Amino acid sequence: MLDKYITPVIKSLLTPVVSLLHKRNITADQLTFYGFLVGMLAVPLLAFQLWYWALAAIVVNRILDGLDGALARYANQSSSAGGFLDITLDFLFYAAIPLGFIFADPELNGIAGAVLLATFIGTGSSFLAFAIAAEKFKIDKPQFKYKSFYYLNGLTEGTETIALFVAFCLWPQSFPWLALLFSFACMITIFTRIHGGYNTLKAQEALLKERTAEFESNVNTNTVEETEVKND
Repeated sequence: MLDKYITPVIKSLLTPVVSLLHKRNITADQLTFYGFLVGMLAVPLLAFQLWYWALAAIVVNRILDGLDGALARYANQSSSAGGFLDITLDFLFYAAIPLGFIFADPELNGIAGAVLLATFIGTGSSFLAFAIAAEKFKIDKPQFKYKSFYYLNGLTEGTETIALFVAFCLWPQSFPWLALLFSFACMITIFTRIHGGYNTLKAQEALLKERTAEFESNVNTNTVEETEVKND
């Protein structure tokens, strides 16, 4: 929900750093990969209840995640392969953080963490499934033109998820109710994405059929006219 407002602000702040990274021949894919490794360090840190160290790993991961896309665009390195790597590792990172809290206290955090992970699967699958179909129909992406694929909006997006992870680390004893509250918001996102995505794709399919029928009608009309001219 907040990504479309936050992303442009962050983008402008990252430009000087991106320029420096480009001069040092660092690639966007390298940032994506090493950012993921740093982010995954949060899992054992959470398991041992080292909350602030885990928060530091999460923050570094998110900074590098912001830098990789900005660097790819700055250096004209944007690619489908890079976009695939970025979103795949992002979703693995998102799933790993609740898992770290489950390891920290399975009895207290187990059920809430499992529910949160289940809703993460729902938001992620609805997001990616629509992106595939949007690419097929060449649906415009006005809010995120710089992204390598379509970003379907929702109540819970990247900004809200990171805010949640920060809250987890600052108030770890509140993990169960924070996780369940966010899970409810994710359920709303899942419903709106499925409802909106389904209707959007149905409309695109109807439009495609209409255009195909119109094209075939024009072809048949031209064929008949050419035949009549030949007969004359």
